Parts: sequence; structure tokens; C-alpha cells
Amino acid sequence: MQLKKLLPLGVAAATLLPMVAFGQDEGPAAGTDASSDSIFIFNSLLFLIGGFLVMWMAAGFSMLEAGLVRSKNVTMQLTKNIALFSLAAIMYYLIGYNLMYPLGNWSIGTDETGGYLGAFGVAVLEAVGVGRDAADDYGYASTGSDFFFQLMFCATTASIVSGTLAERIKLWPFLIFTIILTGFIYPIQASWKWGGGFLDSQFGFLDFAGSTVVHSVGGWAALAGALILGPRLGKYVDGKVTAFPGSNLTLATLGTFILWLGWFGFNGGSQLAMGTVGDVADVSRIFSNTNTAAAGGAIAALILTQIVYKKVDLTMVLNGALAGLVSITAEPLTPSLGAATIIGAIGGVIVVFTVPLLDKLKIDDVVGAIPVHLFAGIWGTIAVIFTNSDATFGGQIISIIIVGIFAFVVSAIIWFILKAIMGLRVSEEDEMMGLDKAELGMEAYPEFTS
Repeated sequence: MQLKKLLPLGVAAATLLPMVAFGQDEGPAAGTDASSDSIFIFNSLLFLIGGFLVMWMAAGFSMLEAGLVRSKNVTMQLTKNIALFSLAAIMYYLIGYNLMYPLGNWSIGTDETGGYLGAFGVAVLEAVGVGRDAADDYGYASTGSDFFFQLMFCATTASIVSGTLAERIKLWPFLIFTIILTGFIYPIQASWKWGGGFLDSQFGFLDFAGSTVVHSVGGWAALAGALILGPRLGKYVDGKVTAFPGSNLTLATLGTFILWLGWFGFNGGSQLAMGTVGDVADVSRIFSNTNTAAAGGAIAALILTQIVYKKVDLTMVLNGALAGLVSITAEPLTPSLGAATIIGAIGGVIVVFTVPLLDKLKIDDVVGAIPVHLFAGIWGTIAVIFTNSDATFGGQIISIIIVGIFAFVVSAIIWFILKAIMGLRVSEEDEMMGLDKAELGMEAYPEFTS
């Protein structure tokens, strides 16, 4: 292939300027529709950029979990994260995409009455080199970009479960659960809102980017698993809570910043359009609100831990930022910067008070995912009513309850089945040794943990 030489800057500018003038003054040549082409191109580009930002959140979850577990379990968390992401990619292709977006072809229900179960079939992309006449949805975006973007949300749901159940769950039962979560549980309930199902048509449920559809679902699945799996050995003894400090707070902080970055794609891409001035202005508004909500959550946790514990707790501050992000995800467009900051700050407060609450209930959540994703996700979904006049309290609450019951009950059933068939938990000896050695035979820090 012959490479084209790059034009000098001045020549390139001189070449492009007449093209711009032509597009603005005289319009496109006969037989083309540059305006529609631009909408298709820019929407697809938004999905692709947003998608790879959300994909980068997988690295954020990996680093966060690797930093918050003990040294003897780091390799296991890294293995689970790359495996779950890969499984999510395959399951969403094989089953999840069409279950989530049946495009009117509901197995149970209709668009008019509200769908309950989507279509079964593998995802299919456009043909190579497709033109505007043959594009699946020329007025929207390429199917490939939409599939890529939506897949990343599916994988995020599974990442939430991984951290909660760390340090005592076997690898293969967890991966089997991931297959069911990403292939069935997540896409079925997501279709009820984003696929045009009954939560959308009957209850007017609003969840812009997934405080409930993504984050709470992951939180419910994690809660069910934590209850059935039980706490780590020595975590709760004689009515006291034993702290198990994380192995690397540097990695945990890096993971938080990576997640923070990826969230701009998560929320910004969920605008689902970038073909007009208004769309681009809205995307920029979403970016700004997402950022300030995270800051509000972090600062609220920082101040509150100083007041409550007399010292700032970095892990609480990190989770406070993440809770702020989860809280704003249900509606990152309509709030003002001030309102977004407050919504995020309340998420940070929720984390500080609910982490010790779980310990009192002897629910062992290693990384704090249940407070961050479930509790803050519920708050964020309710908070929509304060900034979006289209939302109703009843519609939001009943949708939270329906999704919660479905995700928790189905997850619990799957966990119980896996426990009965193959066991969920490693032996006490293996848990004390660490899952890196016991399950994988390799360590993340062999020089320090031997």
C-alpha cells in the first residue's frame, strides 16, 4: 500500500478552506446528503469514543480491586477482571444484544403494551463498506458502534460483583455466574427501560446512563452473592470488626482516577447523539456535571471521615468519588453544576454511613461496591425527580423495586445452584494461604508475600 504524504500545514489549510465554504454556501453536490451523513458519522464517533472510554473502566476496576485486597489475593482479582470482561464481550454478542434491543421483535410483550423478554439471536453488524442506502439505521448510527458502546455497560455490571466477593470465592463459579449475568440478567432488565420495554412505556422510568440499570443491578447481584458466600475468615469475631487493609493504595487511587475518566464516556456517550449543536452542548454539559458530582462525593467523604473518625480515610474518599459518579449517572444532563455537586455529595455521605452499616450486619464487601453502586445508585435514581420534570416519584420507585427484586432473586437462585453443584467458597486452608497460590499458583508480589 502506498502511503500518502502529509501536506504542509499551509497547503492543507488552503485546500480545506474552499471545502468549508462550499459546504456552507452552495450546499452538497447533487445526489448526496451531507447533513444526514454528518449525523450518522458524528453519532457513531460518539459511541466509539465513549465506548473505549468505558472499556478503560475495566482497567480502573482492576486497579481499584488490586489495591484494596490483600497481597495474597491480587493475582486472582486481576484474573477475574480480564476474564469477566472477555466473557461479557462474547455473551453480549451471542445473546445479550438482541435480548436488550429487540427492535420490536419481543419474545414476550410488544412495543405498544410493553415488552418483557427480548429477541434471541446473535448480534449482526453492517456489511463491509456499507453505503447510506444499506445502513441499518442511517438516521442514527452504525450498528457496530452501538453494539460496541452498549457492550461496555454490560461488562461494567459484572465488574461490580467481582470486588465484593473477593478473597474467598472460587474462580470458576464466579465466571459461570458472570456468563449468566452478562448474557441474561443484565440485558433482560436493561431491555425494560432502554429497549423500550414495560418500565419505559408503562411507568415512564428515567435512567439516563444506568444508576439502576447498570450500577444497582451489579450491586444487587453482589449483595446476593455476599449473603450466600459469607464473610472472610476472621472478619467478624466476638462482635468486633477486623480491618483487612488493602495491599496498595497507590493502585486503588489510580483505579479511581481511571474510573473517573471512563465515566465521561459512560455518561457523555449516553446522550446517544452528537449531530447537532444542541447535542454537542448537552454532551459538554454532561461531562461537566459528571465531573463535579465526583468532586462533591470525594469532598463530602473527606470532610465527613475527618469529623466521624478524626482522621481522613483515603478509601472512603475514593469510594465517595465513585458514589458521586454513580449518583449523577441516572440524570447527568438536567442538573445545574450546583445541583450535580449536591447530588454527588449525598452519594459520598451515603458511602461513609453504609460501609460500617454493612459491617454491623456482617455483610463482608471487600471494596465497598454495595454502598457505591447499589445504595448510591438507588439515591441517584430517586434524585432524578429533583431536576427532571418528566420524572415521577412513583415511576422511579416502582422501577427501582422491580429491577431490584428481579436482579436480587435471580442472582440468589444462581448463586444457590452454583453452591450446591460445585461450591462457591475455597477451603479455609486455601483462604488463609491466599487465592493467588491456592487457585492460580502464582503471586502478584512473590518477593514480598513468600
